Amino acid sequence: MQSSPLGPSTDSIHAGYEPDSLYGPINTPIYASTTFAQNGLAQLRGGYEYTRVGNPTITALEKTIAALEGADFAVAFASGMAAVDVVLRVLLKPGDHIVISNDAYGGTYRLIQQIFTQWGVENTVVDMTDVDAVAAAVKPNTKVIWVETPTNPLLSIVDIEAVSRIKGDAKLVVDNTFASPYLQRPFEFGADVVLHSTTKYIGGHSDVVGGVVCGKHELIGDLEENLRFFFGWVGAIPSPFDTYLTGRGLKTLPVRMERHCDNAEAVANYLSEQDQVARVHYPGLESHPGHEVAKRQMRRFGGMVSVEFNTEEQAKKFCLSTKLFCLAESLGGVESLVEHPATMTHVSVAGSALEVPPELVRISVGIEDEADLLADLEKALRAL
Repeated sequence: MQSSPLGPSTDSIHAGYEPDSLYGPINTPIYASTTFAQNGLAQLRGGYEYTRVGNPTITALEKTIAALEGADFAVAFASGMAAVDVVLRVLLKPGDHIVISNDAYGGTYRLIQQIFTQWGVENTVVDMTDVDAVAAAVKPNTKVIWVETPTNPLLSIVDIEAVSRIKGDAKLVVDNTFASPYLQRPFEFGADVVLHSTTKYIGGHSDVVGGVVCGKHELIGDLEENLRFFFGWVGAIPSPFDTYLTGRGLKTLPVRMERHCDNAEAVANYLSEQDQVARVHYPGLESHPGHEVAKRQMRRFGGMVSVEFNTEEQAKKFCLSTKLFCLAESLGGVESLVEHPATMTHVSVAGSALEVPPELVRISVGIEDEADLLADLEKALRAL
């Protein structure tokens, strides 16, 4: 797929699907069929034979996301973690080494530490915002450098281009979930592989789980073939209905992201002025150490805000005192969410190099009216 000459708002609606000549449906049909009729022995009609190895609804979503990321292809999976697992299986073998951030998603680190180490894969945890530290961690057997930016949950910013210059023979994999392809396109800065949990901003409505891996043939020629091997033969596939829901959500990604960013900026600025708050982590703030890098590689600064309160007790009470900000895990939906990472999403990394501060609260800022969100925060702060 060549880089699209169209803008992201247009691609999110039109890329990847043309109304068929039979009935001309504007929306991608849900091809709820496990198998497909063939024109003859091993003569596929339209290229599909069995949904475990391919389905038109899934293909449409893959093409749209590939266009938005500027990739040659995308392969959809049943969840973000399925996408992570398959990428690691494709790129690593026993005796290899991976470098991962000290602020990576806990589920990714848990998979590497508890599963891949048993298969003879080594890992090194570093501060990925320190390019010299990353360079020092790269070894002759390093095959993957795993980057998240912004990171989860401290919203650190990694300079993708700087890391790409020191990666050597390793493949630079960027988890672009927090930014979405609307706000950031890692291939433009030297990434070799880009992945998403489509459960988050791409789906955008907290109603469907999924993942996707994007690539370019010139960077890793056999990546798509190997990904699709696992897609089909391992069976980590999304259902046609799930991919339909994800594709429907994707059509409004640009407008949603603009509203997420508007609200997140307002929330970050408001919380920065509160006495109960020790520190606000948001790359849109000029005080954020990654602000300048974020300005260079992101369209805007995203919908996630993390807050360190003065005490752990305040952090926990805050999470229990909001109303519009629902206490729940996950992120990226139209509704605002709040959670306490140390006891919720990141409890599995307690005691490790990825342990998060107990005073930290992670906020996924939704697309509600700004004034209502700020009023809810004010009430919660008064309860502390």
